Amino acid sequence: MRAFSYERVSSAQAAAAAVSNNADAKFIAGGTNLLDLMKLEIETPSHLVDVNGLGLDKVEKTSHGGLRIGALVRNTDLAADDTVRRDYGVLSRALLSGASGQLRNKATTAGNLMQRTRCPYFYDPAQACNKRSPGSGCSAIGGFSRQLGVVGVSEACIATHPSDMAVAMRALDAVVETVKPDGQKRSIPIADFHRLPGDKPHIDTTLARDELITGVVLPPPVGGRQIYRKVRDRASYAFALVSVAAIIQPDGKGAIAVGGVAHKPWRDEAADEEISKGSRDVNAILMAGAHPTDQNQFKIELVQRTIAAVLAEARG
Repeated sequence: MRAFSYERVSSAQAAAAAVSNNADAKFIAGGTNLLDLMKLEIETPSHLVDVNGLGLDKVEKTSHGGLRIGALVRNTDLAADDTVRRDYGVLSRALLSGASGQLRNKATTAGNLMQRTRCPYFYDPAQACNKRSPGSGCSAIGGFSRQLGVVGVSEACIATHPSDMAVAMRALDAVVETVKPDGQKRSIPIADFHRLPGDKPHIDTTLARDELITGVVLPPPVGGRQIYRKVRDRASYAFALVSVAAIIQPDGKGAIAVGGVAHKPWRDEAADEEISKGSRDVNAILMAGAHPTDQNQFKIELVQRTIAAVLAEARG
């Protein structure tokens, strides 16, 4: 790990300003992803701005009947929150499907959204990776790609986003709140927060480099059956081959988001309109335009089968 300097700040705006003033600075909270990347010298910040003392660790109801989750709420605490378990069960289940108990105790809401891909070529500096080193190429294309993306991919990158929590938040239509160095605040719909790779796969989100996440807002609960199903190679501490977050109403309507298949949580509202007709109709829309490799072609059928299982469970 390379040497770095460190500071603590007293406000969200001060944190954003500190990162703005240093081109090599990064925010740090739980550090469950960033520190690993620093040890491998994939991330090499010369300065870390600690945001743990900003008081952004509350789960509170909003005036509109929704829920505001502070950026620093730990994954364990969020999954165990009574309101989340009762009204946003898909989120609680998704969080408990991720990582391990030890990591969930440290990982934060904002950090979970910002975590980087687990593509093996991204983690291997000896391999070409446009996400790690723009313009170097993509060793995953033509390489080992079983875990990687099938939709929304590009000629530059076929990596997937690893978060379970983000998939549930996409189904819930969450909104990400941020602050900039000048104090300006933004509210970003989760649908617009993560980017597809295009020709700039090294840019994961629509945030500015010095923009700090302060919280995530969930809309008022909609009820219905909420299910998160994760298909993976082993029962714990594994990233999804495919995951499905679903909210299904008694009348058959609802929302479905898919993980493990794209550079961002994958949802198409047109597919939601087909939920009452069956999983094949939903899958046809979600997987339209897919470009799988020979090694991950199976994911297209796996999405269909997982959605079918979720819909069957939702309908009893």
